[in-house]
Amino acid sequence: MSDPEMCFAGQSNGLCGAGEPGLLSLVTGLHTGAAPFVVEAHDAPPDVPDWEEVVEVSFPVPRSPVVLCGWAGESSASLDLAPDVYRVRYCASGMDAGKAADVRRAGEPEIDRYLLQFWPAPAEKDRVLRQTGAVALYWHEYARSAPTPEQVRARRAEAAKQRQREIDHARQIHESLLWRGARPAGPLGDVPSARTLVLLDRPLAEAIAAASPARQRALARWTARRALAEAGLESIDWIASGLTALDADEQLPEPFDDDQTAWRSLWADERVPRSVVTSPDEQSSTCLQQAMAFPVLAAAAHPDPVVAVFDAVHHATAAFGARGYQTLYGELQRKLSALSGGILT
Repeated sequence: MSDPEMCFAGQSNGLCGAGEPGLLSLVTGLHTGAAPFVVEAHDAPPDVPDWEEVVEVSFPVPRSPVVLCGWAGESSASLDLAPDVYRVRYCASGMDAGKAADVRRAGEPEIDRYLLQFWPAPAEKDRVLRQTGAVALYWHEYARSAPTPEQVRARRAEAAKQRQREIDHARQIHESLLWRGARPAGPLGDVPSARTLVLLDRPLAEAIAAASPARQRALARWTARRALAEAGLESIDWIASGLTALDADEQLPEPFDDDQTAWRSLWADERVPRSVVTSPDEQSSTCLQQAMAFPVLAAAAHPDPVVAVFDAVHHATAAFGARGYQTLYGELQRKLSALSGGILT
């Protein structure tokens, strides 16, 4: 939708606004309903027709097509205008009667009518060639009292800054609630799954984030195996083959190459146990442990080691549940210390 202030900013006429690049805003007397509307293209300026209201503006057309649209887009028609700079003459008659009627229903007599003429011409200021009725006078006075284009642009810029300030403020509030404080810098704030460990054990999260990529990758693999073992899935042959591929830094085999197929394989395997845990936030006491643990294998295979380790820890935390995640974290800390004390870099 056009901005009336910018369309008519700096103009002397208020019927045909050309202040927005690539747009003409045309005023009618009738509010709702159809009015006769004729568009003409000329090679040179035509004679000024005997209409009650006549105004002119300049209108650059950078590309085709040009489309004439109803106010709400309820009707449209393409105009055959080649790219050029045009002088546009907008003519109207019966605007006061159209304004008084407000609405014209189908089948009722015509009230107001309009003519739009185009011809190539160098750009120049807009002009009012003829003004007869009160409606046209009202809109001309509106245009002449409107802010300048510079004022409108400055107001828009300030409004955009204010919107950005509001967006930033809302984001800060959201992140404060999400993180229970300021959002951490680096991977702890950039990797969504890291939030789980940040909220439950911030020192461990920071230690993992500071580890080398090789240690993060090794810890992701260890976490995947530990979570699957806790859920009783490690010894199932096709899952074990996935762990073997993970340890060898190879692509996960079938059915892990397709997420839906992998899940169907899990639920179709009668060897898969069924056990429940309470979620770490204690909001649910009926979390199926195997469903919580199963995604850890694909998570640990993520190509980015920092994403892999935090995604794996996130799923492992859910698999261990409220009563077991602290045990997992203790083991993670010891495993990380062992990796740091070795030659892995």
